[in-house]
Amino acid sequence: GWGSQSSKVHIHHSTWLHFPGHNLRWILTFILLFVLVCEIAEGIVSDGVSESRHLHLYMPAGMAFLAAITSVVYYHNIETSNFPKLLIALLFYWTLAFITKTIKFVKFCDNGVGFSQLRFCLTGLLVVLYGMLLAVEINVIRVRRYVFFKTPKEVKPPEDLQDLGVRFLQPFVNLLSKGTYWWMNTFIKTAHKKPIDLKTIGKLPIAMRALTNYIRLNEAFEAQKNKRSSSPQGSRSIWRALCCAFGRPLLLSSTFRILADLLGFAGPLCISGIVHNVGKGNNTIRPQTKILGVFFISSQEFLSNAYVLAVLLFFALLLQRTFLQASYYVAIETGINLRGAI
Repeated sequence: GWGSQSSKVHIHHSTWLHFPGHNLRWILTFILLFVLVCEIAEGIVSDGVSESRHLHLYMPAGMAFLAAITSVVYYHNIETSNFPKLLIALLFYWTLAFITKTIKFVKFCDNGVGFSQLRFCLTGLLVVLYGMLLAVEINVIRVRRYVFFKTPKEVKPPEDLQDLGVRFLQPFVNLLSKGTYWWMNTFIKTAHKKPIDLKTIGKLPIAMRALTNYIRLNEAFEAQKNKRSSSPQGSRSIWRALCCAFGRPLLLSSTFRILADLLGFAGPLCISGIVHNVGKGNNTIRPQTKILGVFFISSQEFLSNAYVLAVLLFFALLLQRTFLQASYYVAIETGINLRGAI
């Protein structure tokens, strides 16, 4: 219980208070996991064309992948229990990972490895990602004022988390739970066992109630009136007030939809590459660059492997559906709030 603040605040729900940079940390971790998967695949492909086995090409990346997953689980439990002081372990890990990857990157530069080799690019990306995760960790220390500060910052839980009647916890769960709707499992299990009623559904969070959204829209409408010397000019001012009050979530929904549509091109491209490589009958690459006793392959040689394209196709389709569902969710939620406000 070292440094626990759980005794200072009373949260009825088994959920968590987000630390500073919560969403950015999850996004960076997802990107880190993907880059590590690419590094593992690149090491395996490079090792496959060598005459002898080189475990160092993919084993460290595999260990780093397990460490990244462990860091996510560790962070989730610390955030759920509100134990910010225990994040000091992650601070040390990101620091060591950043230093070691930087040393590896400098070693590549000294031996003439450049952007034409995929391993060089992946190592550079990992240096940037570890550096950004280290910066996020330092920001948590700075904002929450723990470890190196005498007086940690007191955090008051949101009013919704203190209300047993609120069971719609989507705003307070982590990014992975939002993307997979994992937070709804308890509600779905309850609905499966017995018919649900209004008491089971519970109250809406404050941010989603009609009165809250009415106040937001009314303030935006009054701001439009104050900008003009005369009274508002019909529907134009109403549209402007609606865009001002609810424009950001609609823009977010549109961004998710655009990303989903762009990822839709990955499917045909990957399938075309797989068919092309399988049709050639010989899927073995012949890399020309050999440095430090091992082969270095380029991005083009890496993407000429049908197995690599199959894995990329799987990730692209998974991400496409995730963005598409997120777009639908944000648009429908914003529409309900907008209708309640009007």
